[in-house]
Amino acid sequence: MRTTHISRVITLTLAGVLMTMMTWAQGDKANRPSPPATASGKIKDATITINYSSPSVKGRQVWDPSGTLAPYGKVWRAGANEATIFETDKDIKIEGKTLPAGKYSLFAIPDQKEWKIIFNSQTGQWGIKRGGEANRDPANDVLTVSVKPATAPLTERLVYNVTGKGVVLKWETVEVPIAIQ
Repeated sequence: MRTTHISRVITLTLAGVLMTMMTWAQGDKANRPSPPATASGKIKDATITINYSSPSVKGRQVWDPSGTLAPYGKVWRAGANEATIFETDKDIKIEGKTLPAGKYSLFAIPDQKEWKIIFNSQTGQWGIKRGGEANRDPANDVLTVSVKPATAPLTERLVYNVTGKGVVLKWETVEVPIAIQ
């Protein structure tokens, strides 16, 4: 009788632990302050997909030389949470330079007059390190291009658009077109 009681307690405890672990594992990323988003489209015969987390402005100055959200002159993860992923199923030319088909982490170095867009072969990492700097190993950079930002109407939440001519990043009052062929 005592053995049966102990077996029941152990079984119920294990069931409770298992259900708790399943609940945590099913955590809904859509409830994050910067929810996941995807931009996808065709450019000529290549399918481009960008998976990113979309932070909001929330009254903050995003492009700030002092370094609060996306500091000028420093590597930024081009989104929030995990590193932004850029994927192409065909070789493409970005700003005239060849990027082989594949999956890349996308980083940027924003500035007022020119941005550097960086495609890095390391994927799956969290977007920043503990100290707040971007989680990028420059040894894995595959391609870096320069692009010109433009002023745009306020966009509260970071968004990427895949157009027939390339990709456009929009956030706050900045729009960054990246030409793709």
